[in-house]
Amino acid sequence: MKDLAELSYKKILIFWLPLLATWLMMSIEGPFLTALIARLADPEFNLASYGVAFSFALIIESPVIMMLSASTALVDGKFSFFKLRSFVNIVNLALIVLMLIVIYPPVFDFISIGVLNLPERVAHLTHMAVAILIPWAPAIGYRRFYQGIMIRNNMTRMVALGTIVRLSAMSLTAILLFGVKGVHGVVVGASALSVGVIAEAFATRLMSSGLIKKIINGTDSGSELTYGEIVRFYYPLVLTSFISLGIHPVVTFFLGQSRMALESLAVLPVLNSLVFIFRAFGLSYQEVGIALIKKKDDFIKLRNFAAVMALLVFTGLSIISFTPLGDVWLISVSGLSEQLAGFAALPLMIYTFFPITTVWINFQRSLLVNVRITKPITYATMIEVSAVILLLFLTIKYFDMTGVTAAIISYTIGRLAANIYLVNPFRSARSKIFGS
Repeated sequence: MKDLAELSYKKILIFWLPLLATWLMMSIEGPFLTALIARLADPEFNLASYGVAFSFALIIESPVIMMLSASTALVDGKFSFFKLRSFVNIVNLALIVLMLIVIYPPVFDFISIGVLNLPERVAHLTHMAVAILIPWAPAIGYRRFYQGIMIRNNMTRMVALGTIVRLSAMSLTAILLFGVKGVHGVVVGASALSVGVIAEAFATRLMSSGLIKKIINGTDSGSELTYGEIVRFYYPLVLTSFISLGIHPVVTFFLGQSRMALESLAVLPVLNSLVFIFRAFGLSYQEVGIALIKKKDDFIKLRNFAAVMALLVFTGLSIISFTPLGDVWLISVSGLSEQLAGFAALPLMIYTFFPITTVWINFQRSLLVNVRITKPITYATMIEVSAVILLLFLTIKYFDMTGVTAAIISYTIGRLAANIYLVNPFRSARSKIFGS
């Protein structure tokens, strides 16, 4: 990355804003698609199926979701570029094979009906959506690899431009299918997602072509990166993603066993979509820390910036969650019925606290990845997931909570446990590179 000299809050803001714009634009996908699905036939079944299918897609995506951080941290010349690119291609091919196995009807029926206990109609709609989402994970792995290289070389605006391409393709696909009579809402959502990420992958590769040509033809070969080094660095990150994203089917399983199961499955993707808008602030900050932390003063400025951000996202979501704006969002924007909106009101209030933990954990992770200490990130995620599962069991089986309320309480407390665990590794990493 180009030398940014003395880091200032203004420089942090300028570097971060395109990444934030990227995540915010991605966060629009969820509310937009769930709003369309809610306005088509059988909204409860289709919303529930969309939420389950998206959970499947996230699990399959888990091996590549940290590729952005990996390429930002590791690609420093043509040698490391070729090594990591080959690694990405191998992982993407494995994901395609895995998806083909998952959608094989006997396998899918075993998972969706036998394990997750989904109603047959929800399982059938989910199967269609998962098949449509086969290109989802490979396209994301491909474009995140190139996006990381762009971020390392201070081309964050190009990353945001790629997301504009994605949103445009997604929106056009969704609107066209929305107007076709008889198309299931879940098919509209899954098709729009797949087309969007494929378009963004192509756009990202095109925009990075000049930079890639410079890397390949340059005299700087960079570090002699080996596959063993890649695996040692990336394995804890991919395990983190897999464990973290793998919790979604577990939540679906518990929701299927809970009181008011169908309503819970229907409103959870709507709530997730809204909260994701505010989580985007923290999610977009991890690569900022990875790229910009060079000395102690940089760390202090980035930490202060994160603290202010956490306060702002909490305030912003509170204005919606604890005021009549909540009904405006749930009914007028998301298209829920008044009954479902009333059902979602309390869970949304509880969810308000989650984005603060997102800012905190992504700043913690940024420092650890910066110094290539990634194992504590995995341990923190294991603690988080274990806490979520235990709390789901207690709140649903013993306290008889509605599924969505139990899920959000479990998500929030589990994430807080991970935050607390990372305090000591975070301090150790800080001491290691700054001396205090």
